[in-house]
Amino acid sequence: MTLASSSATRSLEVIAGRFHPPDQIDAIDAIGSGNVNDTFLVRLARESNPDAFVMQRINTQVFTRPDLVMGNLIALGRHVQRRIASGLPELDGRRWEVPRVLSTLSEDRHWVEHEGQFWRSISYIGAATAHDVVSDCAHAREVGYGLGMFHHLISDLPVEALADTLEGFHVTPAYLKRYDCVLSAWPGAHCAVDGDVDVDASRLSEAFAYVAQGRAGADVLEAACSRGELQRRPIHGDPKINNVMIDESSGQAVGLIDLDTVKPGLVHYDIGDCLRSCCNPVGEEVSDLSKVRFDLGLCRSILEGYFSVARAFLSSADLAYLPACIRLIPFELGLRFLTDHLEGDRYFKVERRGQNLDRALVQFALMRSIENQFEAIEALVVELTSTT
Repeated sequence: MTLASSSATRSLEVIAGRFHPPDQIDAIDAIGSGNVNDTFLVRLARESNPDAFVMQRINTQVFTRPDLVMGNLIALGRHVQRRIASGLPELDGRRWEVPRVLSTLSEDRHWVEHEGQFWRSISYIGAATAHDVVSDCAHAREVGYGLGMFHHLISDLPVEALADTLEGFHVTPAYLKRYDCVLSAWPGAHCAVDGDVDVDASRLSEAFAYVAQGRAGADVLEAACSRGELQRRPIHGDPKINNVMIDESSGQAVGLIDLDTVKPGLVHYDIGDCLRSCCNPVGEEVSDLSKVRFDLGLCRSILEGYFSVARAFLSSADLAYLPACIRLIPFELGLRFLTDHLEGDRYFKVERRGQNLDRALVQFALMRSIENQFEAIEALVVELTSTT
């Protein structure tokens, strides 16, 4: 992000000065590429300890109750710090950090409201990097370890301690219901939008066919939860690869960031989303769908890392539904991209009309690759969980 004007810079300085003495602030730089919040790194004078912190503007159109988001972060942070302080053998010789919510200088609150906007600050995880692609199997294993350690640390946090700040998030049947509603109105309500551009009807038909194919299994996790087979636990909500911080020296995972989506949910959503993000080497924006594939080798490495610390709290039912979640999450994201395309690109940022349709087809192609390897994925889960 580029700051629009000196007045914008001045506003940032004023806000940062509510969290730290202004005379110790050296610079404020935009960082990150998130689609929701605006994020800045506040660099402090050399003699300061710490030497930086992260300041963010919370998007209140997405998070309508930012106070509840902050409550979740505080509850999670305190719980994890207690767990780490108690001593964990899984962390012997390893570094692990959780972003800590910072108080204002007056110490009466953990956020600032400035010109109708909601700002907060958190501690900065230094000497670590977030990556956009998995470099190799060793990196993949650390990503899996990072998610597994995160789940392990919060596995005994009472789910009642967290507010559901994004109701319906990762509930696939709800997304399918929304898609059906939008599709029923689309030919008339959106003809003007699509009449302005060359929409490839065959690609739309292909996307519709994928949804028709996948809808029968859309409720597999929620139905299992309703039957009592799966339990809601604290989850990250968005554990894609660039939310796992990797130590710049050791190459080890040292923490997860972007914790605004922490909420009660099924750990399967996290596992499936992590694998979806990491195991398609060509990414979400590829134009040649023939190149989209689910890399089973990367999947193995991620699950090895995950199970090395998280196997103990997973039930036999949890394990039984893991292959289903690996297939479900690409379908869910593809469904969301397709619905947004039909609605005129209201949610996901796009640079051109049709981009969300293209993104949807990438996810559906990934789902197809997973389905073609489904027996191998099932066998892999059995193999790894019987030896950990």
